[in-house]
Amino acid sequence: MSAPPADTAERAGADAPAADAAGGWQRLDARTYVVTAMVLVGVVVTAGVPTALGVMGTAGVSRATVWTVAGAVVVVALGTGIDYVRWRRTGYRIGPERAELRQGLLLVKRRSLPLERIRTVDLTANPLLRVFGLVTVRIGTGEHARDGALELESVARAEGERLRRRLLAHTPAADAPPGDGALASVRPGWVLYAPLSFLSPLLAGASVGGLLQISDWFGAQQDVIRLVARCFRHAPLGWAVAGSAAVALLAGAVGALGVWIEMWWNYRLEREPGGTLRVRRGLLTTRSVSVEERRRDWAWLGWLPHTRPGHGQDCRLLLAFDREQAAARAAELSRRLDEGPLGAGWASAEPTVIAEAARRHAGPRTLLVVDGDPGSAALRETTARLAEAGPAAGVHVLCLAEAPAASAVSSVTATYDMACLASLPFRECGAVALLSGDVAGALRLLRTAPGQRVGEGRGAVAVVDAVSAAWAERFGR
Repeated sequence: MSAPPADTAERAGADAPAADAAGGWQRLDARTYVVTAMVLVGVVVTAGVPTALGVMGTAGVSRATVWTVAGAVVVVALGTGIDYVRWRRTGYRIGPERAELRQGLLLVKRRSLPLERIRTVDLTANPLLRVFGLVTVRIGTGEHARDGALELESVARAEGERLRRRLLAHTPAADAPPGDGALASVRPGWVLYAPLSFLSPLLAGASVGGLLQISDWFGAQQDVIRLVARCFRHAPLGWAVAGSAAVALLAGAVGALGVWIEMWWNYRLEREPGGTLRVRRGLLTTRSVSVEERRRDWAWLGWLPHTRPGHGQDCRLLLAFDREQAAARAAELSRRLDEGPLGAGWASAEPTVIAEAARRHAGPRTLLVVDGDPGSAALRETTARLAEAGPAAGVHVLCLAEAPAASAVSSVTATYDMACLASLPFRECGAVALLSGDVAGALRLLRTAPGQRVGEGRGAVAVVDAVSAAWAERFGR
């Protein structure tokens, strides 16, 4: 894991949000309470028309109209005023280390996320927000807990795109992988699967219930029932029930087709520079989901029961995708060694003592996978010590480190040294597997002495049958 980049000056253009005078806080777009007013107008019209029609019979047309319009004005004015106060008291800022959000009507609450923990940035815009050029930005850590996300509603689309690029810029530009453009896009044939979803029968039932409810509002429910009965008056009861069900299912299939088109229209999966995957989709409500690819590479581990905490750890999964989580996992393993046979002095124990304690260990064993650089000097030191002394308490370290592409004639010593530079605990491991070849099909296994270099011409060479990442994920699940 690499440290988050320092703040860079970026120009958001004419749509940049207003900033407070102090602290660098920025407000949401000022058009947000205009959108709220229009939503309230739609709500009061939808609720007011049936209400006015219902009271006209007893209060008269003019009085019912006056009461309904007056109530609608009060609701719209009050709701817009409350949202204006909310807008004035809501702000956000992106600092060198944290993304912060403050909001509230009476009591202002402040929440924040460390930049290095942010893994997803989603942009969503319903039809009304699209008219005003606004989006809702949801910043997440990939966790399902409420505290693991910040939501900005609403900001200008240009500002949303700027925030997305800024918050997912974990990889320095010099080392960032190039973007591959579109990886997948919607195919017209996929629409044929839409009516086969579980939504079809659900929408069928909803359509029948909705028709009866709307007809009841206008006092025509019995007329609708008699109309359906007349259509099937000459058919046997079984055929009447089957025909009614078929019509309802047809309506549900049409509804499911509409839902599918609205959600997946213009679907496009792209890999952007910096190792970010982005999904865009939606017809009326557009959605843009950006996910850090590094998290996707290891997300399949969440399906394994081995990653569930079993010793009271304060986490949902025994995974670490940022420096804070990595420090927590390393501290948990260090405490296990403190309570092990070597005691609190395990970090300075002699190799022979460690080997004897590892031989006698009969309890559960833990595999710690370290992918690349742990991220900080303290974590590098801790993982290196765990690699050396961990077997005494059943903790074994598997280090993954990338080195320049190796071939059959490459220097083993040079490749090994490059891997050690990429990951400090790598040199403390007692065995090394070097993958080489165009598709990583050649494997060289070497036994090493912790802390020492390897020599040329050592180890056993084998041919491996490499598998795809998709196959590995299916196997893991």
